[in-house]
Amino acid sequence: MSKRVLIIYAHPEPSSLTRQLVDVSVECLTAQGHEVLQSDLYAMGWKAAFDEHDFPERANLQRLSFGAESAHAYRHGCQTADVALEQDKVLAADAVIFQFPLWWYGMPAIMKGWIDRVWAAGLAHNFKDAGNTYRYGDGAFKGKRAILSVAVGGPAVDYSPRGINGPLEQLLFPITHGSLYFPGFDVLPTFAVHGTGGLNAAGAAAAKEAWRGRLKRLFEEEPIPFRPQDGGDYSHAHELKPSVAAGQTGIMAHIAYDEKSRRQSPETEVLP
Repeated sequence: MSKRVLIIYAHPEPSSLTRQLVDVSVECLTAQGHEVLQSDLYAMGWKAAFDEHDFPERANLQRLSFGAESAHAYRHGCQTADVALEQDKVLAADAVIFQFPLWWYGMPAIMKGWIDRVWAAGLAHNFKDAGNTYRYGDGAFKGKRAILSVAVGGPAVDYSPRGINGPLEQLLFPITHGSLYFPGFDVLPTFAVHGTGGLNAAGAAAAKEAWRGRLKRLFEEEPIPFRPQDGGDYSHAHELKPSVAAGQTGIMAHIAYDEKSRRQSPETEVLP
């Protein structure tokens, strides 16, 4: 069945591996019969700063409260045109792909600015003006899929469970669990290409082929089993119950891998 897929990508160099993987995305998804929407943030000249210019019709001219002004603008249809257009794309999509290079352990600022501005109050948080009721498994984007496709300069060992940079899965947790699962997306395991600083032609070809494989399973692959807020694992204070992930603390306690399915890392790694 044909789906609609939104690709959001951030790299200023047309010959970069990121842009090459975007081309693979368009080619592969189109061949599958899907409709592809694109947001090339650098080509669009996307405004990354979230500031007073995002609110042309302020509710309070005395003090800038981002949450209150974002909710006012979204609720009353007075957002800037660029933000409203991107929201329409996301709401129309069945899946959203974020493609970017890993810069300082996260996404480029222009992409983070896209999330800051597009994830409005009343949409991505405070959905239905209900505070924290609809989040982590619920929300405006429930039923949609999301995946990160990340080009990593360093070798995979640096991002291994005991690697010096820390596991990539945990470095990206604020994005996968926070920016994406929080507003309701089913988040697929991250696709990562490591060692891109020295990737040769054969390595690039292998990366593209591996990405094609992931794209073919975009609507069948199991998402990361993040624990839903209302799934019974959390107390009313939004803390894991003592019986859940007993003895575990930190990020990984919020992912419900059982012992049989537990993996060292849920992302695909492609080496040069």
